[in-house]
Amino acid sequence: MYQQVLDPVADSLGWSSLVAALPLAVLFVLLGGVRMRAWLASLIALAVALAIAVWTYGMPAGQALLAGSEGAAFGFYPILWIVINALWVYNITVATGHFDVLRRSFAQVSDDDRLQAVLIAFSFGALLEALAGFGTPVAVTSVMLIALGFPPLKAAVLALTANTAPVAFGAMATPILTLGKVTGESSDTLGAMVGRQTPILAVFVPLVLVAIVDGRRGLRETWPVALLCGAAFGAAQYVTANFVSVPLADVVASLVSAAAVVLAVRLRPSAAARPAPVAGGAADEPTPEFAARVEGQDGGRDGGRGADPRAEVARAYAPYAIIIAVFVVCQIGPVKDLLDRATRTFSWPGLHLTGPSGKPLALPTFTFNYLTTPGTQMLVAGLITMAALGVGLRRAVRAYWTTLVQLRWAIVTVMAVLALAFVMNASGQTVTLGTWMAGAGGAFALLSPILGWLGTAVTGSDTSSNSLFGSLQVTAANKADLSTVLMAATNSSGGVLGKMVSPQNLAIAAAAVGLDGREGDIFRRVVLWSLLFLAGMCLLSGLQSTAVLGWMVP
Repeated sequence: MYQQVLDPVADSLGWSSLVAALPLAVLFVLLGGVRMRAWLASLIALAVALAIAVWTYGMPAGQALLAGSEGAAFGFYPILWIVINALWVYNITVATGHFDVLRRSFAQVSDDDRLQAVLIAFSFGALLEALAGFGTPVAVTSVMLIALGFPPLKAAVLALTANTAPVAFGAMATPILTLGKVTGESSDTLGAMVGRQTPILAVFVPLVLVAIVDGRRGLRETWPVALLCGAAFGAAQYVTANFVSVPLADVVASLVSAAAVVLAVRLRPSAAARPAPVAGGAADEPTPEFAARVEGQDGGRDGGRGADPRAEVARAYAPYAIIIAVFVVCQIGPVKDLLDRATRTFSWPGLHLTGPSGKPLALPTFTFNYLTTPGTQMLVAGLITMAALGVGLRRAVRAYWTTLVQLRWAIVTVMAVLALAFVMNASGQTVTLGTWMAGAGGAFALLSPILGWLGTAVTGSDTSSNSLFGSLQVTAANKADLSTVLMAATNSSGGVLGKMVSPQNLAIAAAAVGLDGREGDIFRRVVLWSLLFLAGMCLLSGLQSTAVLGWMVP
């Protein structure tokens, strides 16, 4: 049995927070400064977290190791289980040549690479986030961008940057539903509040994407379409979250934004378009194996000698239609209740934790939701896709093995990062950091998004961040006489901005584009955007806690 201590260093919350932050500091310095491979940096940071847990917080070594083992297991299931099966479906479409058909179909919407980035990374990525989440949109859209000619490094940066505004409502609003459970607030009210924060962020994300692709010229030439896409997404997300259905917010917003882009392109003067990019540059070269996998099917069914038959185009879109159908069916009340019967919950063997007050913690509770997890539903969608595309069992198994090889280092990284997160959570390091920040009084409204950002940066999941800090946000709000709904929702809204710098997602992006070991390069290209967006969210949260924008709080 281990009872958490908040201030083990000189009985000071401030000094204890400095020590508690060391594992994260080591991790990000090794990634961004030393340019160390993510899996190795994660293992070193995990070792630091274990050392601090045992020698500073007084946690028994056995309990610390058990907490790490639970985190590693959680990293594989459900998180990696989702990503593996999502990439497997993609690899099936590559093996059959249908991914190249899909690529040409997207290219026909516009030959402007800046708008292709907006349509695929932002709109299509948001749809994948709505349905699966947990790194799936980063993995799939980054490879789609490469197939259109984007350099691997830029493709990864675009996919990570785009995966922000949709995250709070991802996986059918799982982060918000979780936030409601841990805070006791209505998930509908929390969803409405988040729907009055992230839509503002959404307006700017497509503008940032075109700036990443083509700098100032990109902004100057395509800002009307980019702004229309962001505004359409934000408006649809706001309306759906506040007046229709919180779980459907991203589904509706992604489709509306995609329709807005397509309509704008149809009305846009053709002279404004420019050719798609040509991948190249030694700094952005993927591995030969990755290049062979992506380019091996180049030319598609017709060898690039003309338009693809409509039947082939329909089959190319079929896997994504199947994914949507499977996820929607599994969200139907009676079906979901039936699938939930297979869920099993148990306490992690040998792990016994209590909080600073002596109350047992829920952290050792592990849930195996065999059928309701998006990973299993993605696997079912993959099996149906096999039939739709006429893929035999041997070919499908070969594609699955290719996926596992592709993700081998990402698997190590994700499991190490989640082990790190669980050790920090179990020992009290994370709560020390949160409690120290919560002592800021009325200024906490400005710091609240940072807490959410920190939680997602560590765990790679807005859902986990909400589980970790949701109740702490409410406690701090009550102490500072702030709106509990605002502070709880801001945890989730701030958390979405930590997604792009999370080592877990950096590893997934690097593996997807064939740049294993280059996670540090990707990190340096996204961290400034993450911090810039975070500063904006802090300002918005602060204003919403005052009379200036207080009318926005439901």
